[in-house]
Amino acid sequence: MKLQQIPNKIATKLSNYTFQLFGIDKISGTKVKTRDDLEELGTEYGGWVIPVNLLDSNSICYCVGCGEDISFDLSLIDRFGCDVFAFDPTPRAIQHIQKVAGDIPQYRFFEIGLWDKEDRLKFYVPQDSSHVSHSLLNLQKTENYICVSVNRLINIMQEMGHAKIDLLKIDIEGAEYKVIESILEDKIEIEIICVEYDECFNPLDRNFQARIKASINSLLAHGYSLVCAQGNGNYTFVKDV
Repeated sequence: MKLQQIPNKIATKLSNYTFQLFGIDKISGTKVKTRDDLEELGTEYGGWVIPVNLLDSNSICYCVGCGEDISFDLSLIDRFGCDVFAFDPTPRAIQHIQKVAGDIPQYRFFEIGLWDKEDRLKFYVPQDSSHVSHSLLNLQKTENYICVSVNRLINIMQEMGHAKIDLLKIDIEGAEYKVIESILEDKIEIEIICVEYDECFNPLDRNFQARIKASINSLLAHGYSLVCAQGNGNYTFVKDV
């Protein structure tokens, strides 16, 4: 390590420690209101931290953005015995789910993406062809794409016959901003929202932190509390009683 790098390393560690000490998310500056019932379900790569006391066998769980790791989705079924409704139009994700969960009746999969309206949109491929995640916002600034069907969450819920959702997980490569806006506009009743803000590691520009903070603030303003920030872009919110 070069001598001039040492002060920067120390400053970074002190900064991280300070944020953790006071329970503040470093990216957004939001206070984290932790809970005693938080547990991480799924693998280290695909896992999410959720309040387990809020779910049971009657819970309706939507998992949007599956990729090639549905360990969290399947953990919900194993732990609570509930139905999981999963959505992803990515070809490799479709193949993976057919192979891994095709014979699980409680895992209901649909080849569609989430957006703020019903449409057919360009779904841009990742820079690394070994990666699975595509992006409607083209976070990785690639040229190749496929066209996929998308829809607004309220429309999907009406088709499914659901008046509310107990848990919504969205890992949708930048589309989370529009989707969260549509959820709040439609006043959808959702108890737990797990969202990955993908710009934490694939920013479109230098204003990415402001976009993340604005989105989080919109959830807080509509009665949600941030109960976990995993430090990898994954955030868990719970609707206040």
